[in-house]
Amino acid sequence: MSGLTKEETQKQVEGWQSRKRKLEQAVSEAQKQSRECQTQMTALTAAAAALEGQLEEDFGWQEEEVSGKKAALVSQKEEALGRQTEQFSAWQKNREIFESVRGKQEKLGAVEAEYVRMKALSDTANGTLTGKKKIELETYVQMACFDRILRRANLRLLTMSSGQYELKRQEDGENKKEKAGLELEVIDHYNGSLRSVKTLSGGESFQASLSLALGLSDEIQSYAGGISLDAMFVDEGFGSLDEDSLNQAMKALEGLAEGRRLVGIISHVPELKERIEKKIIVEKKKGKDGIGSSVRLEIG
Repeated sequence: MSGLTKEETQKQVEGWQSRKRKLEQAVSEAQKQSRECQTQMTALTAAAAALEGQLEEDFGWQEEEVSGKKAALVSQKEEALGRQTEQFSAWQKNREIFESVRGKQEKLGAVEAEYVRMKALSDTANGTLTGKKKIELETYVQMACFDRILRRANLRLLTMSSGQYELKRQEDGENKKEKAGLELEVIDHYNGSLRSVKTLSGGESFQASLSLALGLSDEIQSYAGGISLDAMFVDEGFGSLDEDSLNQAMKALEGLAEGRRLVGIISHVPELKERIEKKIIVEKKKGKDGIGSSVRLEIG
């Protein structure tokens, strides 16, 4: 029964209720007929008693006539008793069926209540509740973790953007039919606007990405039981930064390096050469076997 859908369960309940009403009607009819038989039997008994009294008073009746009337009344009484017995048997049987139907109806009600509860729990976990935000349980857990990462990332981004930008998780989708929860928006504190991160320039996007990476690193270390992440590598992205943004990004990375963390930068931006003391330079080199590369270490 636990495999029935809500609609099938409701149809079964309606069927049992219809049968219950019919049985109740049959029981009522049987009780009515039983009362009629009882009334008839009482009347016949009274009539028999009256005839016996008349027989004692009226000696003019013939014995055969009195005996015949008495036998007819006894026969009618026995017929009434037979009908009463049949009606009582039918009533008793209908009563048993009624009790069985009522027991099954109670079980169906309990199953339906459990189905409704489990359906609501399933819809909540799957993010399909009508009129509610479309957020799955897995996404909800990710949102909670993402919010902690954003708090740490914004400490970095506010510094690198001179207080202009702050990341914010988008709480609602464009409509309630969409699943949302992990999209990002950016708060521009210079003009008080809230817009999509897709509107950021290349340099601003690099700053936001770097801030998220650093925020993720900080969050992982806070749950790593004392284990620290001692190395970080940043691949490209510096070419899209203007001079001020480059200075802010380098300042943030230098702050990480001072905290005894190895920070590796992979870039083709010439301006970085003067600011990095230890460099591994990879250059193309044409040899006898074709174009190759050479690697050298520079310590400034």
